[in-house]
Amino acid sequence: MRSFGTPPLDPRGAVPKDLMDRAMAALDIHHRKLPLRDRMYLVDFKKFSGDERLYEVDLIAGEVKVLRTCHGRGSDPDHSGYARRFSNTPDSNMSSIGAYATAGASWGKQQGPNVLLDGLEYTNDKARERAIIVHGADYADPDFLAREGKLGRSYGCFSVAHTDLPELRERMGEGRLLFAWA
Repeated sequence: MRSFGTPPLDPRGAVPKDLMDRAMAALDIHHRKLPLRDRMYLVDFKKFSGDERLYEVDLIAGEVKVLRTCHGRGSDPDHSGYARRFSNTPDSNMSSIGAYATAGASWGKQQGPNVLLDGLEYTNDKARERAIIVHGADYADPDFLAREGKLGRSYGCFSVAHTDLPELRERMGEGRLLFAWA
């Protein structure tokens, strides 16, 4: 609960109210797996892939930083730039929605530096099995967006620009909410 004298949350209204409300509820529902409540990360898959739709919400200062992130190729088979379908099924190449707990910085053979995620709901509880992570990708970089007019698609991961990954990776850490909705 925010106390008197605390700055307002998202004073510029960057995050859709419904998304913010759902994320705040998820913080309470999954409080045992989300011990860190200084920041949370929200993804609005209703938005076009070329738009900023990954929100870092500072729950203390109230400020919001906005970045771009990709969705899975199975969620957008026509590559329209809009995610339309979601799945938790292995090899679906689709994005999954719901609450995740960040599980810390890691490094993988294929994607290099990344942030591990643990799905907390039936819609994403196979995130580890599916290797759904936050990682940098060429198809999420600004030059790809400028050339193609939209971001590329992942295999279900939250891919971000290579330049955004180092700070994001450090700040996400372990035990914070990442909440994706559509």
